[in-house]
Amino acid sequence: MSFEHLKADVDLLMQKIVERPEDAGLLREQLREKLAEMRALGLPLPPDIAALAQTLDADDDDGDFDNMPV
Repeated sequence: MSFEHLKADVDLLMQKIVERPEDAGLLREQLREKLAEMRALGLPLPPDIAALAQTLDADDDDGDFDNMPV
């Protein structure tokens, strides 16, 4: 898949996340998959997308057990 096609897919997913916040979790996972595909193909991540990827990765590092009783 070409860089332009993948970037268009990423842009579309970002737009959908804004338009459909109730589906953000699913859409963010799809976005992570597209970014992983770009990385696997050795394609450069544009600066805005690279910053988004860092944000998504940081969200993953927050932990999945914040709602667990202590």
